[in-house]
Amino acid sequence: MGSGVIGVLHADERQRRMDSLKISNWMLAGLAAALSVTTVTGAQTGAQPGSQPGTGAAAQAPAAPAQKPAAPLQLQDMGQPAKTDPFPPANPKYFTATSPTVDTVNAFLKALWGYDSNRIWRVEAIQVTPAPNVSKVVVFVSDKAPNSKVQPTAFFVTPDGKHAVAGDVVVPFGATPFADLRKILQARADGATRGSTGKDLMLVEFSDMQCPHCKDAQGTMDQLVKDFPNARVVYQSFPLVDLHPFAFKAAAYGYCIQKQKNDAYFIYSAAVFDAQAALTPETGDETLKSAVTKAGLDPAAVDACAATPAIKEQVNASIKLAQDVGVEQTPMLAVNGHLLPMSGIPYETLKSIISYQATLDGVSTGATGPAVGSTSVPPTLGK
Repeated sequence: MGSGVIGVLHADERQRRMDSLKISNWMLAGLAAALSVTTVTGAQTGAQPGSQPGTGAAAQAPAAPAQKPAAPLQLQDMGQPAKTDPFPPANPKYFTATSPTVDTVNAFLKALWGYDSNRIWRVEAIQVTPAPNVSKVVVFVSDKAPNSKVQPTAFFVTPDGKHAVAGDVVVPFGATPFADLRKILQARADGATRGSTGKDLMLVEFSDMQCPHCKDAQGTMDQLVKDFPNARVVYQSFPLVDLHPFAFKAAAYGYCIQKQKNDAYFIYSAAVFDAQAALTPETGDETLKSAVTKAGLDPAAVDACAATPAIKEQVNASIKLAQDVGVEQTPMLAVNGHLLPMSGIPYETLKSIISYQATLDGVSTGATGPAVGSTSVPPTLGK
């Protein structure tokens, strides 16, 4: 985004755009891979139609296009003055791979970015690579603000078309990239719940009771329960045992409490988070037992339950679930399978993402009053 524009923006709008830029990076989960100097220069200077959007043998080869990109489109009016198309036309010579299709890439990016109606992009290349059946995708991204920069990003798509790779990051890919994880969580998430009994809209929080950021996230989770009445909000234990020695036992206590009384779990977890600093070798056991007492249950009975093989197996299964769906940090929130790192995401942005994902999945959030988040799928600048 040009510095001249930032200088005249209202402070709130300037912060919104800064937050949007941060989120775009998070949402791509590292997909903003480094491109060639030629590409970056071309993007920032307007990327003339003859400029090269990729590097390597695939970009150099004059192969016939495997698919014909749609003609460039003008930006649709979304309540702002129309903006001239900022992107170079998609050149067929850079579409040498048969898979994925441009439509699939656009659907994937809409799933990631569609909550932000200000964001625009164009797929500029889908190329073969030296790796068999691995395709490289190049996308130019901008927004509707005047003089906004065009930013390039690139990622690779695996031969099965189910994953996108950039650096050491692997994320689900496809027209509905979160659908498979959504089904897994509907079937296997077994933590204590709040809100709806249905599973159409599931907000699954992967958390560790000894994690400071997880403690900070509890206020956000409490508010989400209020703002999205139709959501089934699940606390799913993901104790990071290598970092937090008492996290596994805290999770085991939690499952035992949940078996007796689901609602008591949240009294217990709040008490543990409040006394988190006391989860030490000297005071950790008493801290957990005190939290059980505050939840209205017998500490001795819960302690005995937590030591059983069945409960330990349940905690291990919860850890395995987190690993299977790709959770690599806590706290992490899965919104119908869409994984979001909670630390640092502004609450209003988080609400927008949840509302947008619900719209994509055709489910109601139950939110009342003023509209929560974006509920429309914004147009893009061409395929």
